[in-house]
Amino acid sequence: MLNLDLCMKRKGSGYRILCLGSHCDDIEIGCGGTILKLLKRYSNSEFYWIVFSSDPLRAKEAFKSARLFLRHARQKHVVVKSFKTSFFPFIGAEIKEFFEELKQECSPDLIFTHCRNDLHQDHRLISDLTWNTFRDHLILEYEIPKYDGDLGSPNVFVHLEEAVCERKIRYIANSFKTQSENHWFAEDMFKSILRLRGIESNAPHKYAEAFYCRKLVCLGV
Repeated sequence: MLNLDLCMKRKGSGYRILCLGSHCDDIEIGCGGTILKLLKRYSNSEFYWIVFSSDPLRAKEAFKSARLFLRHARQKHVVVKSFKTSFFPFIGAEIKEFFEELKQECSPDLIFTHCRNDLHQDHRLISDLTWNTFRDHLILEYEIPKYDGDLGSPNVFVHLEEAVCERKIRYIANSFKTQSENHWFAEDMFKSILRLRGIESNAPHKYAEAFYCRKLVCLGV
């Protein structure tokens, strides 16, 4: 396994990072630990945090969670939209228009989005529009464990210390109270996928988040 260090910029400098999530807890579940780790090293980073579907109650939860995860970001732009959940393929034109607006506002160094092989229709559309809109950017696709059983074989791993994993899980549990009755919304589930990916990548602290990268250009090789 080849290790690549995101060291283009020195510690203390920052990146512009775009996080895209179909629903209010997707970003946190998919890449929350990686975001916390990035902010520890690159505290001057600027974040664009976009959630596409919500209702008034879930929007409050999403803003609360974003405040927790992005507490140490130099700048943060949090947007919570209200596109209808589970209907994204049928309102794709409206969502596409928003992506075009976003492209004019943000040129990120790194993008986190859904995996294109995700079986949830909303997730797939956001993934497709990410690639359709941002064609010359580093894109990492995160995974969301769910009933559909669509977890695959990721090819990028971010090793995490257990304390970071615990903080990620605590932030999610404390923010998204409306989801606590769902059978999948459980702290042991969140930790188990982190442990599994840690095993697959031989993580020194046992835990990792995993991503899919379709294209990566290596400079200086």
